[in-house]
Amino acid sequence: MKKNLLMSLAMACMCAAMVSCDDEETYAEQKAREAKQISAYLAARNIDVISVPEFLKDTITDNPDTGPDRSRNEYVLFPESGVYMQIVQRGDGHGISSGETWLNARYLEIYVATGDTMTMNLREKSADEFCVTRTGDMFSASFISGIMPSSYGNSVPNSWIMTLPYLTPGFLNGESSAKVRIIAPHNEGTQKAANSVYPTFYEIYISTQKCQ
Repeated sequence: MKKNLLMSLAMACMCAAMVSCDDEETYAEQKAREAKQISAYLAARNIDVISVPEFLKDTITDNPDTGPDRSRNEYVLFPESGVYMQIVQRGDGHGISSGETWLNARYLEIYVATGDTMTMNLREKSADEFCVTRTGDMFSASFISGIMPSSYGNSVPNSWIMTLPYLTPGFLNGESSAKVRIIAPHNEGTQKAANSVYPTFYEIYISTQKCQ
């Protein structure tokens, strides 16, 4: 009787485990869901996707805020990473030079699936700070302080870093700042996004300081 009870319990545990596995999404299913969420986001906002060769002709993405063609809402898709980028303001400063550059970032982070705000610092007294190191054409970056590092750690999302070669941020927050919008798939966002497989939208204002 005791043996039969133990066997029954073991079978129940096995069935529960199988049901649990069936209920869990595979990584492929998670990526497929993410792709649908991004496609829906693009469609809902009438986003025109342009190719990298088309973008590199003038490195301009038309948008309703700054044009030149305000009837279009263009994002360039970098196919290898799946990142979509729109340059709203390139900035009134200079390109990021070799060595280290201290950057300030005011940003908004949105969960693409629902449009809900996840984190932001637009109303905070201080901007997030991160330091970029440029070696030739290679860029790396780490957060120093702010809401992003306190929420996700010091690693700057690769989708943020990808925008830097195309920006010329000035030294003050405001008109001279660079402004860029990004749609980042999970593997180009924060570590939390990578672990949970969800896409993120960012609107970022970037200005420069000297590294300390």
